[in-house]
Amino acid sequence: MSDLKPSEIVRELDKYIIGQNKAKRSVAIALRNRWRRRQVDEDLRDEIAPKNIILIGPTGVGKTEIARRLSRLTDSPFSKVEASKFTEVGYVGRDVESMVRDLVELTVNDLKVREQEAVREKAARIAEERILDMLLPKPRASAARGEGEGGPEANFELVTEGGDSGTSGTREKLRRMLRAGKLDDRYVDVDVADKSMPMVEIFSNVGMEEMGLNFKDMFSNLMPKSSRRRKMKVREAVKLLAQEEAQNLVDMEKVVQEAIRKVEQSGIIFLDEIDKIAGKGGGGHGPDVSREGVQRDLLPLVEGSTVTTKYGPVRSDHILFIASGAFHTVKPSDLIPELQGRFPIRVELDSLGQAEFYRILTEPKNALVLQYIALLRTEGVEVVFEDEAVVRLSAIAEEVNNLTENIGARRLHTLMEHLLEDILFDAPDDVEKRVVIDAAYVNDKLEEIKSDEDLSRYIL
Repeated sequence: MSDLKPSEIVRELDKYIIGQNKAKRSVAIALRNRWRRRQVDEDLRDEIAPKNIILIGPTGVGKTEIARRLSRLTDSPFSKVEASKFTEVGYVGRDVESMVRDLVELTVNDLKVREQEAVREKAARIAEERILDMLLPKPRASAARGEGEGGPEANFELVTEGGDSGTSGTREKLRRMLRAGKLDDRYVDVDVADKSMPMVEIFSNVGMEEMGLNFKDMFSNLMPKSSRRRKMKVREAVKLLAQEEAQNLVDMEKVVQEAIRKVEQSGIIFLDEIDKIAGKGGGGHGPDVSREGVQRDLLPLVEGSTVTTKYGPVRSDHILFIASGAFHTVKPSDLIPELQGRFPIRVELDSLGQAEFYRILTEPKNALVLQYIALLRTEGVEVVFEDEAVVRLSAIAEEVNNLTENIGARRLHTLMEHLLEDILFDAPDDVEKRVVIDAAYVNDKLEEIKSDEDLSRYIL
């Protein structure tokens, strides 16, 4: 998927996002440039820096969705952060470098899950052998323990009453019973790793990532490995042991190396609300000092620097940064000049109107109308949306956005929820299993709220 042409990337994005062709073209080109960079001679490859992008537009027009779909499309490490969560070092808040640490952590966990999935069959076989060892102890040991009915000795007698006293034959009989599910409700004693950690409170004006040490890992290495014995049913024990064996089979060193490589070469960080850290140019005092400090802390990260993580150093030179902001009260030029230079591509996204709302409700693969039809179908209720109803709903969404705060396509969620509130509430009990939503129904449910501007400000 990472070798898609720009036109193919745009077509894939069109399945989920309506309009915004300029933004789609920009991110498609940025993505293709990554593929092109990998084909370049190695001595020049490191010199080619990613062209970071600023998406400018009001809330709810698809900025975040474009970045999220892009990462899924290309299987790139992706992290969405809000710039307003970060503050300059010395103020209360998170350090900007933590966004790279979070991206590495997410990628390591994702690759670890994939590796566990790859060895799942082998782990299941090992878990099966461990369960058989528990169910089939040596006869003398079982007798010495004097276990009663339902214990391992009962299982041993169960498979040996046919007259075959050979251990291998008995084990195979027990294996067949285990696979057939006949032993699922029997109990076995399983040693489970005790994951409880001592409580440690740290009083600091910075996050724990700033202290340069991962205390959880440190204490887990200092404390001896402990386990406790639990009695559980065989079906639960099989799952638990298979999970444990899958973790043991994964080569974590290889996973970490691959995760760092993926983050460094194809990571995407979506920096939302970047306009919130832009100063208004009114002097060097007050909150603007902190905002400008965040920008200056962010600058070396975007330019390319080494970030220390618990998995080792990570270079941010080739991480693609996609920033977004509404820029209602400030302009992109209010960012410090050095940071502006690191975001050479600027794309203005279009505001959404009735035509776009209609398409959003009907065209995408995850269209809102299709979502509600599927949700109510689980209750046996068939909802039919007439075309006139969707047109009217789109018109009301545009009118309410103009009357109150313009929140873009998110307005459709609030309108749909209010429109179908009675049906969603009564669906489990309602005898009427087919509901037709027409324009009159939409007007009846939404006209009163739309006409009352003060009320709509609170409800919608």
